[in-house]
Amino acid sequence: MRNFHIRLLMIFSLFFSLKISAQNSYINQYKPFATELSQEFGIPISVILSIAYMETGGGTSSACKVLNNHFGMTGKNAINSSRFKSFTDSKASYRAFCEWVSKRKFYEKLKGSQNHNEWFVAIASSGYSTKPMEWKQKLNLVMKKIGF
Repeated sequence: MRNFHIRLLMIFSLFFSLKISAQNSYINQYKPFATELSQEFGIPISVILSIAYMETGGGTSSACKVLNNHFGMTGKNAINSSRFKSFTDSKASYRAFCEWVSKRKFYEKLKGSQNHNEWFVAIASSGYSTKPMEWKQKLNLVMKKIGF
């Protein structure tokens, strides 16, 4: 019985280490480009990456894998019948999100601010989320999970 518990503990440890590795992999893969966009648009990198991570399930969603859509943006696509927009590559999705944010009324007021809560509230309230308060809470959990 003791060996069983030890093996079970080892399996759980391996599972969680693989999950953490996958989280870090997504963040590490997109952090350089998100950093460039953060500097260009004045949107905190933590906001860009947290939203992308949450909307894609850490890069595992079909919208991300099939459509290169990292932000759940809706629109036409020629690939499938989903409501999600397709992008030529991941960078195009990241840029489209930052451009969308830069066209919102709140943008000039928040541009350059590092207060992620204000950004989350403003983005959610501008129609990005159908459940703004839940969305903001989930994003705060994601930020803690990925280490921002």
